Amino acid sequence: MENRAKHLIFLGCGLLCAAALALGVASAPSAAEGPPDGQSAPAANASAASAPNFPVASGARLAGDDKQTRFILDLDRKIEFRAFPLADPYRVVVDIPQVNFQLAAGTGSAARGLVKAFRYGLVMPGGSRIVFDMTGPVKIANSYVLDAANGQPPRLVLDFEQVDRTSFVQSLAPEGRPELKPAISESTTATIPAVTTLALPPVTTTDSRPLIVIDPGHGGIDNGTQSGDQTEKNLVLGFGLALRDRIEKSGKYRVVMTRSDDTFIPLNDRVKIARSQSAALFVSIHADALPRREGDAQGATIYTVSDKASDAEAERLAEAENKADAIAGVNLTDEPTEVADILIDLAQRETKTFSNRFARLLMDEMKTTVRMHKHPLKSAGFRVLKAPDVPSVLVEIGYVSNKGDLEHLVSENWRNKAVGSMVQAIDTFFAKRLATAGPAK
Repeated sequence: MENRAKHLIFLGCGLLCAAALALGVASAPSAAEGPPDGQSAPAANASAASAPNFPVASGARLAGDDKQTRFILDLDRKIEFRAFPLADPYRVVVDIPQVNFQLAAGTGSAARGLVKAFRYGLVMPGGSRIVFDMTGPVKIANSYVLDAANGQPPRLVLDFEQVDRTSFVQSLAPEGRPELKPAISESTTATIPAVTTLALPPVTTTDSRPLIVIDPGHGGIDNGTQSGDQTEKNLVLGFGLALRDRIEKSGKYRVVMTRSDDTFIPLNDRVKIARSQSAALFVSIHADALPRREGDAQGATIYTVSDKASDAEAERLAEAENKADAIAGVNLTDEPTEVADILIDLAQRETKTFSNRFARLLMDEMKTTVRMHKHPLKSAGFRVLKAPDVPSVLVEIGYVSNKGDLEHLVSENWRNKAVGSMVQAIDTFFAKRLATAGPAK
């Protein structure tokens, strides 16, 4: 039983995301079959693009009504694609090669016909994705890529048609049909051709320094919260990279980033990276926002994992963060069956103790240099914090919905102070842990 338990401790939480991005070649009819929607802007010059080797998307629009809706994406060259629907909630996912999106601000935010909104972005190196939130069940009536013709650029075209629930479910792949498996949550969807990140190999090093995993939240197709042109994914990436550089400069620790660019990383992959690398500490960086109707809030907050949220705000935030995979089109919420093995329970208890200890140390350090939330220590059921053997915290460094906090979040001076206080907390944490529990991982 002991061997089995140890095996589960190291493997129980990692959800393998091994499905590769499958791209199907779409048929391309003649230009005469193209959408009758008028002129579009010329395709962007690829040599002027920030990523000249990738196709450029220069425009996107919707047309139609609540019976039939068309989506058109202007490109500078033909691409391959794969489109498929998902249930509960109703969505359509389009997987394409990595694309340099040069679309106007706000593209995809307005509803039209059968589409409530759509979003787009990178989901893995070499692969981009477009996700449509639908008003109800639909079928993909037509999907194709048009050649450039008559002064118009190549175009990706998708036609959606309204259908009833029964027809929609029957159109799904068997493993994706909701009635064939129990629902895990309201956002549960089929795990069908999902994207995956490049998995890091297990650490094999003689370097005995503790390894710290820094996890900038969101990324790629998932912007996180937003205020004007400032997105959470960019703010926390900049903070995470600054924290990495400061930690590495000390020479005391090794550091691994879950992402170091604008790439989407599924939640379970973030946990898997920490566990496969035998991390001694996992720090997830985020920036919250409150809807206007819920008033204002400010300051940094530090979260640890708990089955029961410490308050309603913590519960709201955890629910929002846990939907990151659904935002990217494929929900990966399936968790391994829980095992009541005593050794696993003991490991989780020890991990929670260390997580709470680090959270308190981090609060003590940060409150001397940056503004903290009125209730700076909270807990909730964040999926990204659920590694049973890696002490983990999630730090909301501020509220992008608060003017003062946003000014801090974009300030290099503020970031340097916040990063400095976090590094000091890390030093104190490992000094005490080494003194009381022996060598860290």
